[in-house]
Amino acid sequence: MERELNALLNAIAPLEEGAMDAARRRQAQLAKPPGSLGRLEELSIQLAGITGKVCSRVDKKYLLVFAADNGVVAEGVSSSPQSVTLMQTINLTHAKTGASVLAKHFGCGITVCDVGVNADIREPRVLNRKIAYGTRNMAVGPAMTREQALRAILTGAEVAKATDAQVLGIGEMGIGNTTTSSAIEAVLLDVDVEAVTGRGGGITDESFRRKKQVIRQAIVVNQPNRADVVDVLAKVGGFDVAAMCGGFLGAAATRRPVVIDGFISAIAALCAVRLCPNVRGYLVPSHASFEIGYQLAMDAMDLKPMLLLGMRLGEGSGCPIAFQVLEAACAIMNDMATFDQAGIDDGYLDEIRQGDKFTVEAAK
Repeated sequence: MERELNALLNAIAPLEEGAMDAARRRQAQLAKPPGSLGRLEELSIQLAGITGKVCSRVDKKYLLVFAADNGVVAEGVSSSPQSVTLMQTINLTHAKTGASVLAKHFGCGITVCDVGVNADIREPRVLNRKIAYGTRNMAVGPAMTREQALRAILTGAEVAKATDAQVLGIGEMGIGNTTTSSAIEAVLLDVDVEAVTGRGGGITDESFRRKKQVIRQAIVVNQPNRADVVDVLAKVGGFDVAAMCGGFLGAAATRRPVVIDGFISAIAALCAVRLCPNVRGYLVPSHASFEIGYQLAMDAMDLKPMLLLGMRLGEGSGCPIAFQVLEAACAIMNDMATFDQAGIDDGYLDEIRQGDKFTVEAAK
């Protein structure tokens, strides 16, 4: 499986600079002041680099949700019982959760994939790719074997590559996965647990102290190698985060934009970028998660979220909203008139296009 992972990583190409340059030229020709559409312009140029086309489309959108349980819940790090993972995994397929309601509302497809729920799921709409019935308790030993971590990554990539959507979003369902995500981030970024650990779905002060203690204990017990992402995922990660990492890799390998949801999704994206830096160009952050470790992950990848909504649900709930922003970016690039088409002489913008040099000269 190491060989399969290396082949996947080698298939991820950098963005096409020629297409991005052509997209920048078209943006300069559109009938508007330079830069006046902000992030929509940036996204349209990024999409050109991903697809190789100046005018891209994201009509077909898909949310991939990877579900798994985490053995670390035995340490009392979550206010929710583990059974919630099972019930919400099923509910996701019935448009009864936050993310699936939004996906349905906006006409997005959704695949819910079981990679490690601690129960047998008899709902046929849940894709069964179960690796094990949850991970082991990382506070006392490795959460999984290296082979299981590799299998989870490759499973996520396989699921992503199997969809024919033009844009993908990556979400999760798994009680205890803010604990695993905080542990992964603390190791990869070499920062204190305090800086990356939030309250997740909501816990008492005592449980919060316990959560941070458990993460520190897991790192000490397992000694994950921060230079080896697979080792980190195997020792203090979860099947869901590993599969999400694979989902980002699979999207990038097939040259499609892929949307980051919140904190857990961001940590999976960070793992993917650490495995292959070219992945960064394919990433589109959705909303700024309320979780404390989110911004550190964004900074580490030099990314900026598009939306500030105070959200912290997870499940991929930010992705269907972000898809609409991507559609807007495509609409501007594809359908807006140029100055010539609009019958406007754009000479009045020459000074603006020269930047602020006139202001600087005047100030001397």
